[in-house]
Amino acid sequence: MLEFAHLTKLYPDGTRAVDDFSLTVDKGEFVTLIGPSGCGKSTTLRMINRLVEPTSGTILLDGKDYRTQNAVQLRRRLGYVVQQIGLMPHFTIAENISFVLRLNGVKPKRRRDRAAELLQLARMDPDLYLDKFPRELSGGQQQRIGVLRALAHDPDIILMDEPFGALDPITREQLQDELKNLQRRVQKTILFVTHDMDEALRLADRIVIMREGQIVQAETPEEILRHPADDFVASFIGQQRMLRQAGEVSVRDIMSENAATISSEQGLAQALEFMRRRKVDTLMVETPDKKFMGIARLRDIQQAFEANHTVRIGTLAVFADAAVSVDDPALRAIHQMMSFKLDAIPVLDASGHVASVVTRGSLVGVLAGALGIEGETGPAPAKHA
Repeated sequence: MLEFAHLTKLYPDGTRAVDDFSLTVDKGEFVTLIGPSGCGKSTTLRMINRLVEPTSGTILLDGKDYRTQNAVQLRRRLGYVVQQIGLMPHFTIAENISFVLRLNGVKPKRRRDRAAELLQLARMDPDLYLDKFPRELSGGQQQRIGVLRALAHDPDIILMDEPFGALDPITREQLQDELKNLQRRVQKTILFVTHDMDEALRLADRIVIMREGQIVQAETPEEILRHPADDFVASFIGQQRMLRQAGEVSVRDIMSENAATISSEQGLAQALEFMRRRKVDTLMVETPDKKFMGIARLRDIQQAFEANHTVRIGTLAVFADAAVSVDDPALRAIHQMMSFKLDAIPVLDASGHVASVVTRGSLVGVLAGALGIEGETGPAPAKHA
C-alpha cells in the first residue's frame, strides 16, 4: 500500500507546488493524476522516487516512512516510465529491458530470460526483438520497451509521467489498451500522470484531479463523470472534451474554399485594392510558381505604402510556417493560430499550393459544437482571408 500523508512541496521562491496532499493507493490500483499545467501532478510523482524532496509531510510504503530507506534502494523498488523514453542506443533491447537487473547483480542468462519473458507478455516476439537496437524500432515499440524495462525488476509500484504523450493517436490508444491489459495480468500498483481526460477515463481505477497543488476530487471515473465535485472539475472535464473534439475533427471539415491569394510579384497598391474588394485583412502570398511563401497583413502593407516603398508584396510576406494541410487535425490549426497570433491560416495541398483557408470563425464553430452550444448568435466575426 502507498500512502501520502500531508505531503507539501514549497520552493524557495514561494511557489507551493504541492499543498497538503493526502491520499491512500491500494495495492494493484491504477490511479491517474490529472489537472492543469503546474498543478503539481509531476512533482508529486517525483517525490515518490525522491527526485524531489518534500518540504513537509511524508510518504508511507507498506506503513513505513519512505525516507528511512536508502534513496537508491528505494528507486530500485519502483518502476519509472516517462515520455522521453531514454533507451540506451548502444544497448540491445534485451540489455535495455534488463538494465536494472544488471545493476542488481543478476547474472546475464537470467537477465536475458527475463527480457524474453516480458517481450512475450507484451506480445513481441523475443527472437525478433531481443538483439535489435532502439534505432530499429518505431516510437510506439520503443515506448513498449520503456514499460517493460520498468517491470523487469518486479517493482512494487510503477510511476508513469505522461508516457504516451508524444505518440500519434492510434499508437497511443493501442498502448493504453496494452498497458491496462498488462496491469490486470501483473497486478502492479500504477500512478500515471496525464493531461488528457480521455486517457484518464480509459485507464484509471481512480482519477485524482488536482489544482494548485491540492486534490480537488479523487473518485472512480464513473463518479467523476456523474458527480463532479465543483464547477472547476465540471469545467475541466468540458475543456478536455472540447480539445479532444478539436483533435478528432480534421482541417478538411472546417476549411473555407475562399482563400485570398496573391502573387509575390504584385505591387502594394494592387494588394490594397484586392483586399478592399475581398474585404479581408490578410493575404496568402504565393511565389510565381504557386508555392505558399507567407502571409501579408493589412497593417504592414499600409505602413509600407504610406512610406512610399515601391516594393513587391512578397517582401512583406511573413509566417511561412503558419500553415496546415487538409488532413491535419483542427487542433493543429488552433495551435498555429495561437502561436502566430493570426485570425486565418492557409491550408496547403500536397504541392504546397494554397488550396483553402481556416479562419478563427470556423474554429469557433467546432469548439462550440464540442461543448454542446447550438443556436447561439452574436456579432458576426470580422472577415479574413
